[in-house]
Amino acid sequence: MESNASTKSPDCERRTHSRIGDRSNSDVVVRIRTQDTRDEWFYCHSYILIEKSKYFADRLSDSWPTCQILDSRNCVEVYCQDSDFDYHVSVLRLLYVIVDGSVDDMWHGVKNALGILQVAVKLECPQIITACVKYLEAVSWEESEEEEILKIIPRMGPQAEPILARLQPVTHSAVMGIFFSTIRFATSSPPPIMNDLKTSAQEQLEYMLTEDDDSPLLAADDEIKTEVKECAKRLFERFNNQLEAMLCEMELFSDGGKILSFQSLLSDLSWACQILTKLEIMRDFVCNWTDASDKIVMVVKQASPTSELIETKLKVIEVAAKVLEAIGYGNVILPTAKRLHMVNVWLPFVRVTKPLIDSVVATTGDDASAFKMDGELWQSLESTFVSLILALPSTEQAEILTEWLGNEHIEYPDLTEAFEVWCYRSKVAKRRLSVIAVNHDKIDPH
Repeated sequence: MESNASTKSPDCERRTHSRIGDRSNSDVVVRIRTQDTRDEWFYCHSYILIEKSKYFADRLSDSWPTCQILDSRNCVEVYCQDSDFDYHVSVLRLLYVIVDGSVDDMWHGVKNALGILQVAVKLECPQIITACVKYLEAVSWEESEEEEILKIIPRMGPQAEPILARLQPVTHSAVMGIFFSTIRFATSSPPPIMNDLKTSAQEQLEYMLTEDDDSPLLAADDEIKTEVKECAKRLFERFNNQLEAMLCEMELFSDGGKILSFQSLLSDLSWACQILTKLEIMRDFVCNWTDASDKIVMVVKQASPTSELIETKLKVIEVAAKVLEAIGYGNVILPTAKRLHMVNVWLPFVRVTKPLIDSVVATTGDDASAFKMDGELWQSLESTFVSLILALPSTEQAEILTEWLGNEHIEYPDLTEAFEVWCYRSKVAKRRLSVIAVNHDKIDPH
């Protein structure tokens, strides 16, 4: 007596020997055709089509008229677009492959799998749909593929929703967690080998907070602002500590590692200014930079002139420009004495440094990319100085303009606008103020 394990049912035997295209035991022909030229016949087996596809089950049922062709086989015609023809053929073949088990290696990429999925939904093939969804949900996508998925999958219904899991909006707490971790890393001082990672973190933070075609990823509430201010404060403290160390030991400026570390901190401070400005919390940073300005200028002035020093000066100016702009345009309000101090510190430094940087760029040409500063930034800095000067008392303006007119670096920054405004204000001052005094007397009952 034979064991049950060695006994195969007739249905299992039939499945084992059923192959698409086998005319010897097929009982149906699937004719896939386009409106134009493509027209192919596939010899198939009705029990597989009926089991694996509701579309074919309906077409092969008694309620759907079919036509007889060669050898008394039923014929099912399937019309499609020329661009979808190959996907229809693939689905037809997969109806047989899935019978035998896994199809993980049958998709040949995201684009092909998307085409197959659309046809599988059309022909109502649940096993192929499930396998296709699992594949698309698991593999990585190129940007163009992702856009295509967003066009196609939402029309596929609930069965395809798992594919979109990675694109769903995340919770507020998850966004906050990412933001806090990123801002802490972006304002840290990791080993130089991790600088690219830190730069990427800084770029993504800016992207999170930027309103473009979409709203910012998170709103700048008090919790966000407090964390950013604390991170910026710690960053400035590290910068100030290194500044103090260099003031005590100027030979540190000949240490390549220390210079790179100092430059890295300056780059981070420049980036931090952008975030603080975006969040409108620049005040603490401006006050800290104002208090440290004398030390900053002293360090870079006393250091031996090298290419590294010139690059450092450029980075210093980039930060100073952002701070001066915040003061000059009223984003941060400082008393007159501090504003005058900032002009007296940074105006001489900038006008001496710019010709030095320009000469290096002119001498070295394309090799001077590290020393190139955006022309708009120089122009903006010039306008900022004009605004700062014109907001000072007229006597202080006169002193600054007198020094400028006698300076060899009169060309930059060009304070002509400030000079013209000062001349006009000074000339009409008595008349203006006398009118004000007269009007005041008319109003004052005493």
